[in-house]
Amino acid sequence: MISIEDFLRVELRVAVIKHAEPHPNADKLLVLKVDAGDGNQERQIVAGIKNYYTPEELIGKQIVIVNNLAPSVIRGVESQGMLLAAKDAEKLAILTTEKNVQPGSGIQ
Repeated sequence: MISIEDFLRVELRVAVIKHAEPHPNADKLLVLKVDAGDGNQERQIVAGIKNYYTPEELIGKQIVIVNNLAPSVIRGVESQGMLLAAKDAEKLAILTTEKNVQPGSGIQ
């Protein structure tokens, strides 16, 4: 269990995928460039979703990301956040918005 204070430290935001390509050093990873609406340049996220999505079908999708996760290097490529997805035994589905909202919109 985590406290409500710990949970409130996690900054969940809506981001729009602007570019997606296969990771150069991994079979299951995609490298995404997203607009997180924070006025900075596009944020890069490495995600293990290549077996479920093609880069082409991701462009323009609104997704939910952890915006304040410390950057990490995944198989030689920096990841500056994490997208949220649901997975069962056979499928994976990225979390999206029901309606279009502005990039950077907070999740409540």
